[in-house]
Amino acid sequence: MSEVKLEFDPKNMLFRRLGPSGLRVPVFSLGGWLTLGGTVKGDPVKEIIKTAFEHGINMFDTAEAYAAGKSEEEMGRVIKELGLRRTDLVITTKLFWGLRKGPNDGGLSRKHIIEGTQESLKRLGLDYVDVLFAHRHDKSVPMEEIVRAFNYVIEKGWAFYWATSEWSAREIEEAYHVAEKLNLIPPIAEQCQHHMFHRERPEKEYDGLYRKYGLGTTTWSSLASGLLTGKYNDGIPENSRFKAHSDFFKDTVKSLQEPEGQAKIQKVRELTKLAEEELGTTVTALALAWVAKSPNTSTVILGASSPEQVLTPEILEKIEKILGNKPETAPTYGRPALDPSGRHFADYA
Repeated sequence: MSEVKLEFDPKNMLFRRLGPSGLRVPVFSLGGWLTLGGTVKGDPVKEIIKTAFEHGINMFDTAEAYAAGKSEEEMGRVIKELGLRRTDLVITTKLFWGLRKGPNDGGLSRKHIIEGTQESLKRLGLDYVDVLFAHRHDKSVPMEEIVRAFNYVIEKGWAFYWATSEWSAREIEEAYHVAEKLNLIPPIAEQCQHHMFHRERPEKEYDGLYRKYGLGTTTWSSLASGLLTGKYNDGIPENSRFKAHSDFFKDTVKSLQEPEGQAKIQKVRELTKLAEEELGTTVTALALAWVAKSPNTSTVILGASSPEQVLTPEILEKIEKILGNKPETAPTYGRPALDPSGRHFADYA
């Protein structure tokens, strides 16, 4: 076991249960999409993860496809170099896209789920991940094969839980039916896009899943790739995500010049005015708090290209003021208290 160099202090971070599971995750977590191992490499990755960890963020999300595996490698390297205790961390990764072009190097066949998991763990330098996500649904593979494969990975100790990402409600429902029929483990969460301009799926389509199974979400792009920070109100800044990944976001950038895009920018201006003049905070904090306020949100995944973009205790305090619903905490027996805005076991009774 590696020497522990940095002890975890949750500070004033709020924690919630991940879906119906007993796993506690921070309301805000850090993701590696487009940044860690991609546009951000080396020491800056270490500084970002260190800053997040020192401010109560202990959940880190990545995927086999992020930066063609480099995101997992960078994350694993930093965890080792910082000397973080494995039990202090919640590490999640995702499978589907693969890294090579062979017929079985992607998708959700039993072969790729098992071999892809082993390769991800090797890149991360870990014995297990806490949650393994199916990065997309694979319509070419029987659902029974998918559920059995993830169940096998969990029984081998390579992951504690499995979850989905960008699956339809019907597909998630089918996975639950198969799991129940065969006495296997169902998914506990869905990683979906959720922000003020993208609401139909997380708020309407999944509603029955929340009520029936207690499914939780780990939301991505909760700032609409930066649009809800106001940084694109007057064009595309040089140091922005849209500029750094111009090919990937070319359609998005083009849409901002059209009437619908301009209408969104006007809404961001109005939200900015509301945040600053009536709430005394930033539109960024308001947008994040808006997603976090949903009891169905288990964690909001943040993207950061510099340590300064990681949430600080001051920002968390402003978000708590926006939420305005923090009651007295129940006995915690030494653990950080569960966020009262999240769901609790009694909610499923």
